[in-house]
Amino acid sequence: MIENRPFITFLSHAVLILGIAIIAFPIWITFVAATHDAVRMVQVPLPLLPGDQFFANLDQALNKGISGGSNSGVGMMIFNSLVMALMIAIGKIAISLLSAFAIVYFRFPFRMGFFWMIFITLMLPVEVRIIPTFEVVANLNMLNSYWGLSIPLIASATATFMFRQTFLTIPDELLEAARIDGAGAMRFFFDILLPMSRTNIAALFVILFIYGWNQYLWPLLITTDQSMFTVVMSIKQMLETAEQAPEWNIIMMTTLLAMLPPVVVVVFMQKLFVKGLTETEK
Repeated sequence: MIENRPFITFLSHAVLILGIAIIAFPIWITFVAATHDAVRMVQVPLPLLPGDQFFANLDQALNKGISGGSNSGVGMMIFNSLVMALMIAIGKIAISLLSAFAIVYFRFPFRMGFFWMIFITLMLPVEVRIIPTFEVVANLNMLNSYWGLSIPLIASATATFMFRQTFLTIPDELLEAARIDGAGAMRFFFDILLPMSRTNIAALFVILFIYGWNQYLWPLLITTDQSMFTVVMSIKQMLETAEQAPEWNIIMMTTLLAMLPPVVVVVFMQKLFVKGLTETEK
C-alpha cells in the first residue's frame, strides 16, 4: 500500500506542471506570434498575449508566403509533406509486415541471415548512404517526384524487427487451425495476423508518419522544383528569403501549420498507440 503524503503529492504535481509549462511555452509563443503583424513582432518586449491578425496571417501563409520571396504559400507544401509522410508510413508498414511474415512463417535457406542483413541496416541511416541513394534516384528519373521523396525512406529494419517479435508471440495452434480449415498462407496473413497486429500497426503508423513529416535533408537534396517543396523546408527558406528582416508572424504561422498534422494523428490514434507499445498478450 502506498502511503499518502500530501507534501510528496504536491511536489510531484508541481514538478509535472513545471515540466508541462516548459514544453508548452515555446508553442504558446509560436501561436501568439502568429496572431500579430510583422511590425509588432520586432518590437520589445515580445508579446505574450494573442493579437487580432490570426486569419490575415493564415491567409498569407497559405496562399501568398513571405513578401518579396519566391514562396507562393505553404498550402501545396503541406500537401506534399502529407503525401510523403503517408507514403513513407504505409510503405514501411506494408513492406515490414510482409518481410516479418516471411521470416517467421516460411522456412528457406539463409532465412536468419537475411533477417540480420535487414537488421544491420539500422547502422546505415539516410545521411550515411545519401550520395549513392541520390545517384540511384537520379538515374531512375525520380527527382522532384513523390516517389523520389518516399521510396528511399520506405525500408525499415525497426518495423520489421517489431513485427517479427509480434508474430513470434502468436500461438502456433492458430497456424495449425488455419491449415486444417484449408487457409493458405496469404489468407492466414490477412485474416489472422493483420487483425491481431492492429495495435502494433497503429503505434508504428504514428511514429513513422511523424518521421516522414519531419524529413528535411532528403527533400532538400532531391527537390529543385518549388511545387515539390515540403513545409519543413519552407520554414528554413523563409528565414533566408531576400535581404530583409524575417517576417516572424508568417514564419510562426507556417510553423504552427506544420505542427498540426502530427498532433492530429497522435490525438486521434492515442489509444491504439499506447496499446501497441504496451500490449503483450495476443
